Amino acid sequence: MAWDPAIYSAFAQPRLRPALDLMARIDLADARRVVDLGCGTGNVTRILKERWAEADVIGIDSSPEMLMTARDHGGAVRYLLTDAASWADSGGEVDILFSNAALHWLDGHETLFPKLMERVSPGGVLAVQMPHNHYAASHTIMAEAAAAGPWAETLAPLAARFPVGEPSFYYDLLAPHSAQIDIWETEYLHVLEGDNPVVTWTKGTALRPLMDAVEGAWATGFLAEYAKRIQAAYPPRADGRTLLPFRRLFMVAHKG
Repeated sequence: MAWDPAIYSAFAQPRLRPALDLMARIDLADARRVVDLGCGTGNVTRILKERWAEADVIGIDSSPEMLMTARDHGGAVRYLLTDAASWADSGGEVDILFSNAALHWLDGHETLFPKLMERVSPGGVLAVQMPHNHYAASHTIMAEAAAAGPWAETLAPLAARFPVGEPSFYYDLLAPHSAQIDIWETEYLHVLEGDNPVVTWTKGTALRPLMDAVEGAWATGFLAEYAKRIQAAYPPRADGRTLLPFRRLFMVAHKG
């Protein structure tokens, strides 16, 4: 799946806030090695380096386009092109394993999360944030639009994916490897500007696998169908802005 850093960064500030909220709950004063798993354009990676200035900070992502943008911004961090699942199998030991809005793209969390905890050094921290908004209109309408045209056979299976489990699921995965676990959910109310901005928001993330799977008239038709339904579900307010409630799941696990 190809990523477009410009589209993803269109809502940089609301996407950054959950990362800062997650980072604020990490109470580890010192770290030798910090990994940002699924670092994207590196904006959070650079903040991690600012907080743990003496640490070796590494950003890991599977998108060459995202890492090119990250490297263009500089900063005293290193970047590695690989996917999170491969790194979980062969990465070294880290004091802080941080992942913001990345692991929901991967299946097999029942094996992935214990592997990630294996990478955390004793006394270290695994800190993860994932969107948990797949039952909201922004995503259910995606499934409706995917089933509403000649593209249905191709797109309906992609739109039916619900990758993130309930908090108790992750507690059960992490508890055997943790001395302390903090799991919580937050629903942000994003105030967006522009014409039908929820479409622009999802084009940078959840809509990408579907748009990559079709082209030509199907791509145009599917996007128009989705946009029409989204406009009705998220109408602009009296001041012209659009409200997007967005639920996210957080977890901070301290290695025993």
